[in-house]
Amino acid sequence: MLIKKPADLKYSDITPKSIYVDRRKFLAGAAGVGAAMLGGRVVLDVISPRTTALAGTKLSGYSKSPLSTNEPRTPYNDVTQYNNFYEFGSDKDDPAVNAKNFRTSPWTVSVEGNVTKPQKFDMDAILKMAPLEERIYRLRCVEAWSIVVPWIGFPLSALLQKVEPTPKAKFVAFETFYDPKQMPKARGTGIEFPYREGLRLDEAMHPLTLVCVGMYGETLPPQDGAPVRLIVPWKYGFKSIKSIVKITLVEKQPRTTWNMAAPNEYGFYSNVNPKVDHPRWSQAKERRLGEFLKRPTLPFNGYADQVENLYSGMDLRKYF
Repeated sequence: MLIKKPADLKYSDITPKSIYVDRRKFLAGAAGVGAAMLGGRVVLDVISPRTTALAGTKLSGYSKSPLSTNEPRTPYNDVTQYNNFYEFGSDKDDPAVNAKNFRTSPWTVSVEGNVTKPQKFDMDAILKMAPLEERIYRLRCVEAWSIVVPWIGFPLSALLQKVEPTPKAKFVAFETFYDPKQMPKARGTGIEFPYREGLRLDEAMHPLTLVCVGMYGETLPPQDGAPVRLIVPWKYGFKSIKSIVKITLVEKQPRTTWNMAAPNEYGFYSNVNPKVDHPRWSQAKERRLGEFLKRPTLPFNGYADQVENLYSGMDLRKYF
């Protein structure tokens, strides 16, 4: 019998396993539950099944990162059944329903622009780019809910160093995959596709910025950004672009999807800042998926000690 070690496996050898996860949907309710005890309104998150979605395939050979938080992990089903991925629809439960047949192999990521060695990387090259680590990071959505997930990946800096940025490179622009045939629900979401995001080069090179290829010990499921996405844990979740196909190093600040759609609501930097409210709701508190009560929002999502020096001297109300 031929046994392949993890290093011998190609990305195209990975076939999604036949494990299905319950469809879970958050419903607002129980407006008066606990009001007498707590002196206010409590929203009870009721979860009910809607459909099923394929999970990922087991990953191995990764190490545990000391950069991880020790907070309890958000249940896998919550993370995979309640999220934003507008290419597959605008409701939180749309991605797991509509992304289950998303084709992610073969896959390449083009890295170009102000670099000395522009390249295209297939998933085999990406998986071997640098040692994989499991990093348990918080991620907070701009809509005031949050998760704690064991992401698997490597620092984005390892990839950028391969292409050798030139002195003109000041920002990094990202573009996601878009195919109207596979993503017909995208047409009704009201935003421009392909989805675009961007970081300053120093943000992209920061050790916390992660090229993510898996979570919970498995490859990424389609609804969570398979096969490769970004995780920037001190910024709101929409900055952590999913299903990346193109990275361009540029001299000027790039256009980004939500900043183009509503610049008064979604700034380019999008750092988690409890003192800067969204025009339609407060950012001072958040609700962790699976929990009943809200908790205070932490500056930079709890990563201030590591990243606040990147913004020394900046007015974070102006550059929100």
